[in-house]
Amino acid sequence: MESVGDLMAGFAVVLSWDNLLYMVIGIVLGVIIGVLPGLGGANGVAILLPLTFSMSPTSAIILLSCIYWGALFGGAITSILFNIPGEPWSVATTFDGHPMAQKGQGGEALTAAFTSSFVGALFAVIVITLAAPLVASFALQFGPAEKFSVFFLAFCSFVGMGKEPPTKTIAAMMIGFALAAVGTDTVTGQLRLTFGSTELLSGFDFLVAVIGLFGIGEILLTMEEGLSFKGKASGINPAVVWQTWKKLPRYWMTSLRSCLIGCWMGITPAGATPASFMSYGIAKRASRNGAKFGTGEIEGVVAPETAAHAAGTSALLPMLSLGVPGSPTAAVLLGGLLIWGLQPGPLLFVEQKDFVWGLIASMYLGNVVGLIIVLTMVPVFAAILRVPFGIIAPIILVICAIGAYTVHNNTFDIVMMLVFGVAGYLLKKTNYPLAPLVLAIVLGDKAEESFRQSLLISQGSLGVFFSNGLVSTIMVLGLVALFWPAISSLYGRFSPPRPAS
Repeated sequence: MESVGDLMAGFAVVLSWDNLLYMVIGIVLGVIIGVLPGLGGANGVAILLPLTFSMSPTSAIILLSCIYWGALFGGAITSILFNIPGEPWSVATTFDGHPMAQKGQGGEALTAAFTSSFVGALFAVIVITLAAPLVASFALQFGPAEKFSVFFLAFCSFVGMGKEPPTKTIAAMMIGFALAAVGTDTVTGQLRLTFGSTELLSGFDFLVAVIGLFGIGEILLTMEEGLSFKGKASGINPAVVWQTWKKLPRYWMTSLRSCLIGCWMGITPAGATPASFMSYGIAKRASRNGAKFGTGEIEGVVAPETAAHAAGTSALLPMLSLGVPGSPTAAVLLGGLLIWGLQPGPLLFVEQKDFVWGLIASMYLGNVVGLIIVLTMVPVFAAILRVPFGIIAPIILVICAIGAYTVHNNTFDIVMMLVFGVAGYLLKKTNYPLAPLVLAIVLGDKAEESFRQSLLISQGSLGVFFSNGLVSTIMVLGLVALFWPAISSLYGRFSPPRPAS
Protein backbone atom coordinates (compact mmCIF):
# COMPACT_ATOMS: atom_id res chain seq x y z
CA MET A 1 0.00 0.00 0.00
CA GLU A 2 2.92 2.32 0.67
CA SER A 3 4.08 1.77 -2.92
CA VAL A 4 0.62 2.71 -4.21
CA GLY A 5 0.76 5.97 -2.25
CA ASP A 6 4.24 6.71 -3.55
CA LEU A 7 3.09 5.96 -7.10
CA MET A 8 0.18 8.40 -6.75
CA ALA A 9 2.66 11.04 -5.60
CA GLY A 10 4.74 10.19 -8.67
CA PHE A 11 1.74 10.82 -10.92
CA ALA A 12 1.31 14.20 -9.25
CA VAL A 13 4.91 15.01 -10.25
CA VAL A 14 4.47 13.81 -13.82
CA LEU A 15 1.08 15.42 -14.46
CA SER A 16 2.51 18.93 -14.76
CA TRP A 17 2.28 20.67 -18.12
CA ASP A 18 6.03 20.88 -18.63
CA ASN A 19 6.62 17.19 -17.84
CA LEU A 20 3.72 16.13 -20.08
CA LEU A 21 5.23 18.25 -22.87
CA TYR A 22 8.65 16.63 -22.36
CA MET A 23 6.92 13.24 -22.47
CA VAL A 24 5.31 13.92 -25.85
CA ILE A 25 8.53 15.42 -27.26
CA GLY A 26 10.51 12.42 -26.01
CA ILE A 27 8.11 9.91 -27.56
CA VAL A 28 8.13 11.69 -30.94
CA LEU A 29 11.94 12.00 -30.97
CA GLY A 30 12.25 8.37 -29.89
CA VAL A 31 10.00 7.10 -32.67
CA ILE A 32 12.04 9.09 -35.20
CA ILE A 33 15.25 7.63 -33.76
CA GLY A 34 13.75 4.14 -33.86
CA VAL A 35 12.64 4.60 -37.47
CA LEU A 36 16.12 5.64 -38.63
CA PRO A 37 18.35 2.57 -38.99
CA GLY A 38 21.72 3.03 -37.32
CA LEU A 39 20.56 5.08 -34.36
CA GLY A 40 18.53 3.32 -31.67
CA GLY A 41 17.50 4.08 -28.11
CA ALA A 42 20.95 4.06 -26.55
CA ASN A 43 22.36 6.26 -29.31
CA GLY A 44 19.50 8.77 -29.16
CA VAL A 45 19.64 9.05 -25.38
CA ALA A 46 23.44 9.45 -25.48
CA ILE A 47 23.33 12.14 -28.18
CA LEU A 48 20.58 14.17 -26.51
CA LEU A 49 21.72 13.72 -22.90
CA PRO A 50 23.82 16.94 -22.83
CA LEU A 51 20.77 18.98 -23.84
CA THR A 52 19.07 18.04 -20.53
CA PHE A 53 21.74 19.43 -18.20
CA SER A 54 19.81 22.66 -17.64
CA MET A 55 16.61 20.76 -16.78
CA SER A 56 15.57 19.31 -13.45
CA PRO A 57 16.61 15.65 -13.05
CA THR A 58 12.97 14.50 -13.02
CA SER A 59 12.07 16.32 -16.24
CA ALA A 60 15.32 15.21 -17.86
CA ILE A 61 14.86 11.53 -17.05
CA ILE A 62 11.23 11.67 -18.24
CA LEU A 63 12.36 13.13 -21.57
CA LEU A 64 15.19 10.61 -22.01
CA SER A 65 13.21 7.56 -20.90
CA CYS A 66 10.36 8.52 -23.27
CA ILE A 67 12.92 8.73 -26.08
CA TYR A 68 13.72 5.12 -25.20
CA TRP A 69 10.04 4.04 -25.22
CA GLY A 70 9.54 5.82 -28.53
CA ALA A 71 12.57 4.10 -30.06
CA LEU A 72 11.15 0.74 -29.00
CA PHE A 73 7.90 1.60 -30.80
CA GLY A 74 9.63 3.07 -33.87
CA GLY A 75 11.74 0.02 -34.65
CA ALA A 76 8.60 -1.91 -35.64
CA ILE A 77 7.63 0.60 -38.35
CA THR A 78 10.69 0.03 -40.54
CA SER A 79 10.73 -3.70 -39.80
CA ILE A 80 7.18 -4.20 -41.02
CA LEU A 81 6.91 -1.65 -43.85
CA PHE A 82 10.48 -1.65 -45.20
CA ASN A 83 11.98 -4.95 -43.96
CA ILE A 84 14.77 -2.83 -42.41
CA PRO A 85 15.10 -3.38 -38.64
CA GLY A 86 15.30 0.09 -37.13
CA GLU A 87 16.54 -1.59 -33.94
CA PRO A 88 18.41 -4.87 -33.36
CA TRP A 89 15.48 -6.30 -31.38
CA SER A 90 13.17 -5.62 -34.34
CA VAL A 91 14.88 -8.21 -36.54
CA ALA A 92 12.52 -10.97 -35.36
CA THR A 93 9.55 -8.72 -36.15
CA THR A 94 10.53 -8.67 -39.84
CA PHE A 95 10.04 -12.44 -40.11
CA ASP A 96 6.25 -12.18 -40.14
CA GLY A 97 5.63 -8.43 -40.06
CA HIS A 98 6.98 -7.66 -43.52
CA PRO A 99 5.19 -10.62 -45.20
CA MET A 100 1.95 -9.29 -43.68
CA ALA A 101 2.67 -5.84 -45.18
CA GLN A 102 3.36 -7.43 -48.57
CA LYS A 103 -0.05 -9.12 -48.37
CA GLY A 104 -1.74 -5.78 -47.71
CA GLN A 105 -2.02 -6.35 -43.95
CA GLY A 106 0.49 -3.69 -42.93
CA GLY A 107 -2.02 -1.82 -40.77
CA GLU A 108 -2.94 -5.00 -38.94
CA ALA A 109 0.71 -5.91 -38.39
CA LEU A 110 1.55 -2.43 -37.09
CA THR A 111 -1.46 -2.40 -34.75
CA ALA A 112 -0.50 -5.83 -33.39
CA ALA A 113 3.12 -4.72 -32.93
CA PHE A 114 2.27 -1.47 -31.15
CA THR A 115 -0.37 -3.06 -28.93
CA SER A 116 1.91 -5.96 -28.02
CA SER A 117 4.70 -3.51 -27.22
CA PHE A 118 2.33 -1.62 -24.93
CA VAL A 119 1.27 -4.83 -23.15
CA GLY A 120 4.88 -5.94 -22.63
CA ALA A 121 5.92 -2.55 -21.28
CA LEU A 122 2.87 -2.30 -18.98
CA PHE A 123 3.62 -5.76 -17.54
CA ALA A 124 7.26 -4.75 -16.93
CA VAL A 125 6.29 -1.45 -15.27
CA ILE A 126 3.96 -3.30 -12.90
CA VAL A 127 6.86 -5.62 -12.03
CA ILE A 128 9.09 -2.58 -11.38
CA THR A 129 6.41 -0.94 -9.21
CA LEU A 130 6.03 -4.03 -7.04
CA ALA A 131 9.62 -5.28 -6.98
CA ALA A 132 11.81 -2.16 -6.94
CA PRO A 133 11.07 -1.10 -3.32
CA LEU A 134 11.61 -4.69 -2.11
CA VAL A 135 14.92 -4.98 -3.97
CA ALA A 136 15.98 -1.55 -2.73
CA SER A 137 15.19 -2.27 0.94
CA PHE A 138 17.01 -5.58 0.68
CA ALA A 139 20.02 -3.83 -0.86
CA LEU A 140 20.34 -1.50 2.15
CA GLN A 141 22.20 -4.37 3.83
CA PHE A 142 25.01 -4.03 1.29
CA GLY A 143 28.55 -3.07 2.27
CA PRO A 144 31.61 -2.78 -0.02
CA ALA A 145 31.90 -6.57 -0.47
CA GLU A 146 28.20 -6.95 -1.27
CA LYS A 147 28.36 -4.04 -3.73
CA PHE A 148 31.30 -5.61 -5.53
CA SER A 149 29.48 -8.95 -5.66
CA VAL A 150 26.58 -7.25 -7.49
CA PHE A 151 28.99 -5.69 -9.98
CA PHE A 152 30.67 -9.08 -10.34
CA LEU A 153 27.31 -10.71 -11.06
CA ALA A 154 26.53 -8.08 -13.72
CA PHE A 155 29.88 -8.51 -15.47
CA CYS A 156 29.71 -12.31 -15.32
CA SER A 157 26.14 -12.33 -16.65
CA PHE A 158 27.25 -10.37 -19.71
CA VAL A 159 30.03 -12.89 -20.31
CA GLY A 160 28.16 -16.14 -19.71
CA MET A 161 24.58 -15.31 -20.68
CA GLY A 162 25.06 -12.88 -23.57
CA LYS A 163 24.64 -13.90 -27.18
CA GLU A 164 28.17 -12.83 -28.20
CA PRO A 165 31.22 -15.11 -27.87
CA PRO A 166 32.56 -14.91 -24.27
CA THR A 167 36.08 -14.11 -25.46
CA LYS A 168 34.88 -11.03 -27.37
CA THR A 169 32.69 -9.94 -24.47
CA ILE A 170 35.64 -10.19 -22.07
CA ALA A 171 37.91 -8.32 -24.49
CA ALA A 172 35.37 -5.49 -24.86
CA MET A 173 34.91 -5.37 -21.09
CA MET A 174 38.67 -5.18 -20.51
CA ILE A 175 38.87 -2.18 -22.87
CA GLY A 176 36.12 -0.54 -20.83
CA PHE A 177 37.96 -1.23 -17.56
CA ALA A 178 41.14 0.29 -19.00
CA LEU A 179 39.28 3.42 -20.11
CA ALA A 180 37.58 3.70 -16.70
CA ALA A 181 41.00 3.58 -14.99
CA VAL A 182 42.32 6.68 -16.80
CA GLY A 183 42.67 9.76 -14.59
CA THR A 184 42.96 10.15 -10.82
CA ASP A 185 42.87 7.06 -8.61
CA THR A 186 39.92 7.57 -6.25
CA VAL A 187 41.60 5.58 -3.45
CA THR A 188 45.22 6.85 -3.51
CA GLY A 189 44.87 10.10 -5.47
CA GLN A 190 47.65 9.11 -7.89
CA LEU A 191 47.46 9.70 -11.66
CA ARG A 192 47.00 6.70 -13.94
CA LEU A 193 47.39 6.32 -17.71
CA THR A 194 47.37 10.09 -18.36
CA PHE A 195 50.75 10.06 -20.22
CA GLY A 196 51.39 13.66 -19.23
CA SER A 197 48.18 14.98 -20.80
CA THR A 198 46.33 17.54 -18.71
CA GLU A 199 43.10 16.82 -20.63
CA LEU A 200 43.10 13.26 -19.24
CA LEU A 201 43.48 14.23 -15.57
CA SER A 202 39.75 13.72 -15.05
CA GLY A 203 39.65 10.62 -17.25
CA PHE A 204 37.52 9.90 -20.29
CA ASP A 205 34.10 11.42 -19.93
CA PHE A 206 31.49 8.70 -20.09
CA LEU A 207 29.16 10.77 -22.25
CA VAL A 208 31.78 11.60 -24.90
CA ALA A 209 32.72 7.91 -25.14
CA VAL A 210 29.10 6.81 -25.53
CA ILE A 211 28.27 9.44 -28.17
CA GLY A 212 31.29 8.34 -30.17
CA LEU A 213 30.86 4.59 -29.75
CA PHE A 214 27.15 4.54 -30.47
CA GLY A 215 26.32 7.65 -32.50
CA ILE A 216 29.39 8.10 -34.71
CA GLY A 217 30.18 4.39 -34.93
CA GLU A 218 26.68 3.51 -36.13
CA ILE A 219 26.61 6.35 -38.66
CA LEU A 220 29.95 5.28 -40.15
CA LEU A 221 28.72 1.72 -40.43
CA THR A 222 25.43 2.77 -42.01
CA MET A 223 27.20 5.05 -44.50
CA GLU A 224 29.41 2.15 -45.54
CA GLU A 225 26.42 -0.10 -46.10
CA GLY A 226 24.76 2.56 -48.27
CA LEU A 227 21.22 1.95 -47.15
CA SER A 228 18.45 2.71 -49.61
CA PHE A 229 14.93 2.78 -48.26
CA LYS A 230 12.18 1.02 -50.21
CA GLY A 231 9.02 -0.21 -48.61
CA LYS A 232 5.27 -0.56 -48.48
CA ALA A 233 3.18 2.51 -47.75
CA SER A 234 0.65 1.81 -45.03
CA GLY A 235 -1.68 3.64 -42.71
CA ILE A 236 -3.84 2.70 -39.75
CA ASN A 237 -7.52 3.53 -39.45
CA PRO A 238 -9.91 2.90 -36.53
CA ALA A 239 -11.55 -0.06 -38.30
CA VAL A 240 -8.22 -1.88 -38.70
CA VAL A 241 -7.29 -1.15 -35.08
CA TRP A 242 -10.60 -2.47 -33.78
CA GLN A 243 -10.52 -5.62 -35.92
CA THR A 244 -6.95 -6.35 -34.82
CA TRP A 245 -7.73 -5.76 -31.15
CA LYS A 246 -10.56 -8.30 -31.40
CA LYS A 247 -8.05 -10.92 -32.66
CA LEU A 248 -5.29 -10.31 -30.12
CA PRO A 249 -6.97 -11.82 -27.00
CA ARG A 250 -6.72 -15.30 -28.54
CA TYR A 251 -2.94 -15.00 -28.24
CA TRP A 252 -3.01 -14.24 -24.49
CA MET A 253 -0.78 -17.20 -23.64
CA THR A 254 1.84 -16.05 -26.17
CA SER A 255 1.70 -12.53 -24.70
CA LEU A 256 2.03 -13.74 -21.10
CA ARG A 257 4.91 -16.06 -21.95
CA SER A 258 6.64 -13.28 -23.88
CA CYS A 259 6.17 -10.86 -20.95
CA LEU A 260 7.84 -13.31 -18.56
CA ILE A 261 10.70 -14.00 -20.98
CA GLY A 262 11.19 -10.29 -21.61
CA CYS A 263 11.22 -9.33 -17.91
CA TRP A 264 13.73 -12.06 -17.09
CA MET A 265 16.01 -11.14 -19.99
CA GLY A 266 15.75 -7.44 -19.10
CA ILE A 267 16.52 -7.83 -15.40
CA THR A 268 19.48 -10.04 -16.26
CA PRO A 269 21.77 -8.20 -18.70
CA ALA A 270 20.75 -10.31 -21.70
CA GLY A 271 18.65 -7.50 -23.20
CA ALA A 272 15.78 -7.00 -25.62
CA THR A 273 17.38 -8.56 -28.72
CA PRO A 274 17.83 -12.12 -27.39
CA ALA A 275 14.46 -11.79 -25.62
CA SER A 276 12.70 -11.10 -28.92
CA PHE A 277 14.41 -14.02 -30.70
CA MET A 278 13.81 -16.41 -27.80
CA SER A 279 10.15 -15.43 -27.57
CA TYR A 280 9.70 -15.82 -31.33
CA GLY A 281 11.36 -19.24 -31.32
CA ILE A 282 9.30 -20.55 -28.39
CA ALA A 283 6.09 -19.16 -29.91
CA LYS A 284 6.90 -20.90 -33.19
CA ARG A 285 7.33 -24.25 -31.42
CA ALA A 286 4.28 -23.83 -29.17
CA SER A 287 1.82 -22.41 -31.70
CA ARG A 288 -0.65 -24.52 -33.66
CA ASN A 289 0.32 -22.45 -36.69
CA GLY A 290 4.06 -22.72 -36.06
CA ALA A 291 4.66 -24.17 -39.51
CA LYS A 292 3.22 -20.98 -41.05
CA PHE A 293 5.57 -18.64 -39.12
CA GLY A 294 7.57 -16.57 -41.56
CA THR A 295 4.72 -16.28 -44.05
CA GLY A 296 2.75 -13.54 -42.29
CA GLU A 297 1.37 -14.87 -38.98
CA ILE A 298 0.18 -12.18 -36.57
CA GLU A 299 1.38 -14.32 -33.63
CA GLY A 300 4.89 -14.02 -35.06
CA VAL A 301 4.61 -10.25 -34.56
CA VAL A 302 3.03 -10.42 -31.10
CA ALA A 303 5.73 -12.59 -29.53
CA PRO A 304 8.93 -10.62 -30.32
CA GLU A 305 7.40 -7.17 -29.83
CA THR A 306 5.93 -8.07 -26.42
CA ALA A 307 9.21 -9.57 -25.22
CA ALA A 308 11.36 -6.70 -26.54
CA HIS A 309 9.30 -4.03 -24.78
CA ALA A 310 9.11 -6.04 -21.55
CA ALA A 311 12.90 -6.51 -21.61
CA GLY A 312 13.66 -2.90 -22.51
CA THR A 313 11.46 -1.57 -19.71
CA SER A 314 12.40 -4.06 -16.97
CA ALA A 315 16.10 -3.31 -17.59
CA LEU A 316 15.55 -0.18 -15.49
CA LEU A 317 14.74 -2.23 -12.37
CA PRO A 318 18.33 -3.23 -11.50
CA MET A 319 19.54 0.24 -12.50
CA LEU A 320 17.24 2.04 -10.07
CA SER A 321 17.37 -0.40 -7.16
CA LEU A 322 20.97 -1.66 -7.35
CA GLY A 323 22.76 0.83 -9.59
CA VAL A 324 23.49 -1.92 -12.14
CA PRO A 325 22.08 -1.27 -15.65
CA GLY A 326 20.36 -4.12 -17.47
CA SER A 327 20.81 -2.75 -21.01
CA PRO A 328 23.00 -0.29 -22.97
CA THR A 329 20.31 2.38 -22.75
CA ALA A 330 19.97 1.82 -19.00
CA ALA A 331 23.76 2.23 -18.77
CA VAL A 332 23.50 5.58 -20.57
CA LEU A 333 20.67 6.67 -18.26
CA LEU A 334 22.78 5.56 -15.29
CA GLY A 335 25.54 7.88 -16.47
CA GLY A 336 22.97 10.69 -16.71
CA LEU A 337 21.85 10.12 -13.12
CA LEU A 338 25.46 10.32 -11.93
CA ILE A 339 25.98 13.56 -13.89
CA TRP A 340 22.87 15.06 -12.23
CA GLY A 341 24.28 14.17 -8.81
CA LEU A 342 21.93 11.23 -8.16
CA GLN A 343 23.36 7.92 -6.94
CA PRO A 344 21.30 4.97 -8.21
CA GLY A 345 20.81 2.29 -5.59
CA PRO A 346 18.70 1.57 -2.52
CA LEU A 347 19.15 5.02 -0.96
CA LEU A 348 17.67 6.62 -4.08
CA PHE A 349 14.24 5.36 -2.94
CA VAL A 350 14.74 7.05 0.44
CA GLU A 351 16.48 10.30 -0.51
CA GLN A 352 14.86 10.98 -3.92
CA LYS A 353 11.34 9.56 -3.64
CA ASP A 354 9.77 12.16 -5.93
CA PHE A 355 12.34 11.44 -8.62
CA VAL A 356 12.03 7.63 -8.52
CA TRP A 357 8.26 7.46 -8.39
CA GLY A 358 7.93 10.27 -10.90
CA LEU A 359 10.03 8.17 -13.29
CA ILE A 360 7.94 5.05 -12.64
CA ALA A 361 4.71 7.02 -13.14
CA SER A 362 6.11 8.40 -16.40
CA MET A 363 6.58 4.82 -17.60
CA TYR A 364 2.84 4.22 -17.30
CA LEU A 365 1.83 7.48 -18.97
CA GLY A 366 4.68 7.40 -21.50
CA ASN A 367 3.61 4.07 -22.92
CA VAL A 368 -0.03 5.16 -23.18
CA VAL A 369 1.01 8.38 -24.95
CA GLY A 370 3.41 6.41 -27.15
CA LEU A 371 0.69 3.96 -28.22
CA ILE A 372 -1.65 6.81 -29.17
CA ILE A 373 1.06 8.68 -31.09
CA VAL A 374 2.29 5.72 -33.13
CA LEU A 375 -1.23 4.53 -33.96
CA THR A 376 -2.14 7.95 -35.37
CA MET A 377 1.12 9.08 -37.00
CA VAL A 378 2.54 6.01 -38.79
CA PRO A 379 2.48 7.61 -42.29
CA VAL A 380 4.35 10.67 -40.98
CA PHE A 381 7.11 8.64 -39.35
CA ALA A 382 7.41 6.30 -42.33
CA ALA A 383 7.85 9.34 -44.61
CA ILE A 384 11.11 10.15 -42.80
CA LEU A 385 12.69 7.28 -44.69
CA ARG A 386 12.03 9.12 -47.96
CA VAL A 387 14.72 11.64 -46.95
CA PRO A 388 18.10 10.60 -48.45
CA PHE A 389 20.46 9.24 -45.85
CA GLY A 390 23.12 11.55 -47.26
CA ILE A 391 21.14 14.43 -45.74
CA ILE A 392 20.26 12.72 -42.46
CA ALA A 393 23.80 11.50 -41.64
CA PRO A 394 25.51 14.95 -41.56
CA ILE A 395 22.71 16.31 -39.36
CA ILE A 396 23.24 13.48 -36.88
CA LEU A 397 27.02 14.04 -36.93
CA VAL A 398 26.55 17.75 -36.13
CA ILE A 399 24.18 16.90 -33.26
CA CYS A 400 26.77 14.43 -31.90
CA ALA A 401 29.53 17.08 -32.07
CA ILE A 402 27.34 19.65 -30.29
CA GLY A 403 26.47 17.10 -27.61
CA ALA A 404 30.12 16.21 -27.01
CA TYR A 405 31.22 19.86 -26.90
CA THR A 406 28.56 20.91 -24.39
CA VAL A 407 29.80 18.38 -21.80
CA HIS A 408 32.83 20.52 -20.83
CA ASN A 409 32.81 23.23 -23.55
CA ASN A 410 36.07 21.72 -24.77
CA THR A 411 37.07 20.94 -28.36
CA PHE A 412 39.24 18.07 -27.06
CA ASP A 413 36.01 16.21 -26.32
CA ILE A 414 35.00 16.46 -30.00
CA VAL A 415 38.34 14.92 -31.00
CA MET A 416 37.85 12.12 -28.46
CA MET A 417 34.30 11.61 -29.72
CA LEU A 418 35.67 11.02 -33.23
CA VAL A 419 38.33 8.65 -31.86
CA PHE A 420 35.68 6.69 -29.99
CA GLY A 421 33.51 6.75 -33.12
CA VAL A 422 36.21 5.10 -35.21
CA ALA A 423 36.80 2.61 -32.37
CA GLY A 424 33.07 1.84 -32.22
CA TYR A 425 32.98 1.36 -36.00
CA LEU A 426 35.93 -1.08 -35.87
CA LEU A 427 34.45 -2.98 -32.92
CA LYS A 428 31.14 -3.38 -34.75
CA LYS A 429 32.88 -4.44 -37.96
CA THR A 430 34.70 -7.17 -36.02
CA ASN A 431 31.52 -8.14 -34.12
CA TYR A 432 32.72 -7.04 -30.68
CA PRO A 433 29.78 -6.07 -28.42
CA LEU A 434 29.56 -2.48 -27.19
CA ALA A 435 27.20 -3.10 -24.25
CA PRO A 436 29.84 -4.77 -22.00
CA LEU A 437 32.32 -2.03 -22.90
CA VAL A 438 29.82 0.67 -21.89
CA LEU A 439 28.97 -1.21 -18.70
CA ALA A 440 32.67 -1.39 -17.79
CA ILE A 441 33.21 2.32 -18.49
CA VAL A 442 30.24 3.26 -16.28
CA LEU A 443 30.83 0.80 -13.43
CA GLY A 444 34.54 -0.01 -13.73
CA ASP A 445 35.78 2.61 -11.25
CA LYS A 446 32.95 1.85 -8.81
CA ALA A 447 33.64 -1.89 -8.95
CA GLU A 448 37.36 -1.24 -8.40
CA GLU A 449 36.63 1.07 -5.47
CA SER A 450 34.35 -1.50 -3.79
CA PHE A 451 36.88 -4.27 -4.40
CA ARG A 452 39.76 -2.31 -2.88
CA GLN A 453 37.68 -1.13 0.08
CA SER A 454 36.70 -4.73 0.77
CA LEU A 455 40.35 -5.83 0.72
CA LEU A 456 41.31 -2.96 3.04
CA ILE A 457 38.62 -4.05 5.51
CA SER A 458 39.72 -7.71 5.34
CA GLN A 459 43.46 -6.84 5.33
CA GLY A 460 43.91 -8.38 1.89
CA SER A 461 41.89 -11.57 2.35
CA LEU A 462 39.67 -12.61 -0.57
CA GLY A 463 37.56 -14.53 1.92
CA VAL A 464 35.63 -11.31 2.54
CA PHE A 465 33.70 -12.06 -0.65
CA PHE A 466 32.38 -15.26 0.93
CA SER A 467 32.15 -13.99 4.52
CA ASN A 468 28.35 -14.15 4.90
CA GLY A 469 25.33 -15.74 3.27
CA LEU A 470 24.34 -12.69 1.21
CA VAL A 471 27.67 -11.96 -0.44
CA SER A 472 28.42 -15.69 -0.87
CA THR A 473 25.10 -16.27 -2.65
CA ILE A 474 25.62 -13.36 -5.06
CA MET A 475 29.22 -14.41 -5.81
CA VAL A 476 28.14 -18.00 -6.47
CA LEU A 477 25.37 -16.75 -8.79
CA GLY A 478 28.02 -14.72 -10.60
CA LEU A 479 30.25 -17.76 -11.03
CA VAL A 480 27.28 -19.82 -12.27
CA ALA A 481 26.43 -17.07 -14.80
CA LEU A 482 30.09 -16.89 -15.89
CA PHE A 483 30.35 -20.62 -16.55
CA TRP A 484 26.76 -21.09 -17.72
CA PRO A 485 27.71 -22.18 -21.28
CA ALA A 486 29.95 -24.93 -19.89
CA ILE A 487 27.30 -25.97 -17.34
CA SER A 488 24.63 -26.15 -20.07
CA SER A 489 26.94 -28.18 -22.30
CA LEU A 490 27.73 -30.68 -19.54
CA TYR A 491 24.07 -30.99 -18.61
CA GLY A 492 23.14 -31.68 -22.24
CA ARG A 493 25.91 -34.26 -22.54
CA PHE A 494 25.05 -36.26 -19.43
CA SER A 495 21.27 -35.87 -19.33
CA PRO A 496 19.35 -38.97 -20.50
CA PRO A 497 17.92 -38.74 -24.03
CA ARG A 498 14.21 -38.11 -24.36
CA PRO A 499 12.16 -41.12 -25.43
CA ALA A 500 10.88 -40.94 -28.99
CA SER A 501 7.22 -39.98 -29.18
